[in-house]
Amino acid sequence: MNEQFLAALQAENLPVSLDESLGRHTTFRIGGNADFFCVPATVTQLTRILELCRQYQVRTYLLGNGSNTLFSDAGFGGAVICLTGLNSRFSMQAQPDGSTKVLAPAGMMLSALCNTAQKESLAGLEFAFGIPGTVGGAVYMNAGAYGGEIKDVLTAVTFLDENLHLQTLPVQELQLGYRTSIFERCSWCILEAEFTLHPGDAQEIHTAMQEYMRRRKEKQPLEYPSAGSTFKRPEGHFAGALIEQAGLKGTRIGGAEVSPKHAGFIVNCGGATCADVLNLIDLVRERVYKEFGVLLEPEIKIIK
Repeated sequence: MNEQFLAALQAENLPVSLDESLGRHTTFRIGGNADFFCVPATVTQLTRILELCRQYQVRTYLLGNGSNTLFSDAGFGGAVICLTGLNSRFSMQAQPDGSTKVLAPAGMMLSALCNTAQKESLAGLEFAFGIPGTVGGAVYMNAGAYGGEIKDVLTAVTFLDENLHLQTLPVQELQLGYRTSIFERCSWCILEAEFTLHPGDAQEIHTAMQEYMRRRKEKQPLEYPSAGSTFKRPEGHFAGALIEQAGLKGTRIGGAEVSPKHAGFIVNCGGATCADVLNLIDLVRERVYKEFGVLLEPEIKIIK
């Protein structure tokens, strides 16, 4: 425990809790404790916490809804900074071409953004309804589903750069690809995302969102904790199909299981540890590579 860092946070009344269970903050419900867990309410607080982390050489991890994250059983030796509490601005502005610019904070749940757009009769985000992450997390990995991706509607992103300075870049400069972006390769902190949405019929948008959710519930094991799709889609294949063809549906290690409902998901059936999940990932990768010569790449972010 870095007592000097803790004292500095407390001296400035910055939000911090100690030995916080990370399993409580991830959709996998797995992970040990974080030494420090900070939920800043303002960008000023966030910036100061990050400054102190650097000053006292405290390792950091930026967390949204934890929907694509697997923390180690040993926890996190450092400060986990959760962005869901940021009181950043939300705004909508009509454009001369009939479109609407929507500015959303990184900590806002993607589903809440989709619902807001629907109520305002703004189309474009229907595909994202049901993705269990934040706006920032969705930008970070260019989240997508049912043929749509965040990059299709994203216009610009505001972030803290490596020097903790505010910057804004247009979507063309964010290197958005399949489940990836420039933010995976730079120590930047996403603060806000700007989207361009277009007029639509509120009822039609609602119907489309509900249909996507129905398909999710029908095909995905939403009844169990997981981190979503475990593996990225390999070129020319579907990970779930390869895993199923390898006879791995229902395979368990400890509390972790290859879902019998959708082989592309590893789920927490109860009491799963990070080690259980990692061992099962290794088993799946080895078997699929042996059977088909395809090396699966994990989509979930593994934090050790």
